[in-house]
Amino acid sequence: MISEDEAIFTIGMAAKILGVHQRTLRNYEESGLVRPKRKGKWRYYSMRDIKWIECLREMIHDHGISINAVKKLLSYTPCWNIIDCPFEKRQRCSAFFSNTMVPKKIRRLEPVPQRKKKVAF
Repeated sequence: MISEDEAIFTIGMAAKILGVHQRTLRNYEESGLVRPKRKGKWRYYSMRDIKWIECLREMIHDHGISINAVKKLLSYTPCWNIIDCPFEKRQRCSAFFSNTMVPKKIRRLEPVPQRKKKVAF
């Protein structure tokens, strides 16, 4: 199984997974919110990066927080306090578990399997 930290997605693949333009990912990198692995001129994103960008986009688009405001807020508090993530979502969040303030006895849940959409005939 591939580690969440293994950078295997090119910027084009990451953009497609996230449903964004490559320029959006470059903007996040230029603002210092994302740091993909670099090999020469190529950027490679990990699954942890993808999940972080999803959270970042939620802060920006669903909660109306600007990129500069996100940067400022993250210097004061973890991301789950900014968008008030429910604890169930945090139990699946790599950012939550990589934080040193999280007690080690909190049990991490397995990812929720995606349900298949029913097609009406």
